[in-house]
Amino acid sequence: MLTIDELAAAVGMTVRTTRYYATLGLLPPPIRQGRMAYYDEAHLSRLQMVRALQDHGFTLQAIEGYMRSLPADATVEELVLRRSMLIPWDAQALQVLTRAELEEVAGRKLSAAQIDLLVALGGVVRVGRKFETMPALRVSLQLIELDIPVDSMRAAGEAITRHMDALAEELTDIMRHQVVAPFRAQEHSAEEVRAFEGTVATLRQLTMEALVTQFQRAANEVITTSLSRTGSD
Repeated sequence: MLTIDELAAAVGMTVRTTRYYATLGLLPPPIRQGRMAYYDEAHLSRLQMVRALQDHGFTLQAIEGYMRSLPADATVEELVLRRSMLIPWDAQALQVLTRAELEEVAGRKLSAAQIDLLVALGGVVRVGRKFETMPALRVSLQLIELDIPVDSMRAAGEAITRHMDALAEELTDIMRHQVVAPFRAQEHSAEEVRAFEGTVATLRQLTMEALVTQFQRAANEVITTSLSRTGSD
C-alpha cells in the first residue's frame, strides 16, 4: 500500500502530476482507510503504463484514449505484459527544444541548411517551431561537420530510414507474436511476469547489438565482392 507521495516517487512523477492524472481517470479511485487514501500495485502498474506511453511521445489525449481502452479489471500481470511492448529500444530521454536550446546542445550556431540536414538525417523532428531530439542526434551533428556532399548524406539518411522502418515493423511483429503471445497464453505469477519484462528489455538490447554486427558483416561482404569483381575485370 502506497501513499500518493510514494506512488509518485515510484514512477518518477511529481505528486501534483499524479493527482492531475488521477482526476483525468487514468488511475482507479484510491483505497480509503479512514481519511487516508492508499494505492496498490494495480495503481502503480497503470501509472507506469502512462509513463511508458509518455516516453514514446504519446500526447495526453492519446494516453487518455489508450487507458480507457484497457479493461477495468485488467490484472497487474496483464498490464506488465502490455507495457513490455512499450519498452524503449533506446534509453536516451527525448526532449523538445527551441532553436537556441538545440544550438546549445550542438555547441555551435546552426544554419537553416544545417537544421534541415539534421531533420533529413533523423537527428531531430520538427514540432511547430521547436525540435524533438531523436537518438540519432549525436551522430547527425557529427555527420554535418564532415566535408562530404550534402546530397550523399541525405540519400544515406533516406536509405537508412526506409530499411529501418521495414525492419522495425518486422521485428516488432516477431516480438509480439512469437515472444509475448506464447508467454501470455500461459499462467504466470507476478514475479515471473516482471522478470519477463526485464527479459524483453535485455532482448531488445541484444537485438540492437546484433543489428550492428550483422550490418558490419554485410558491408564487409559487399566490399569483398566488389573487390573480387574489380580484380576479375
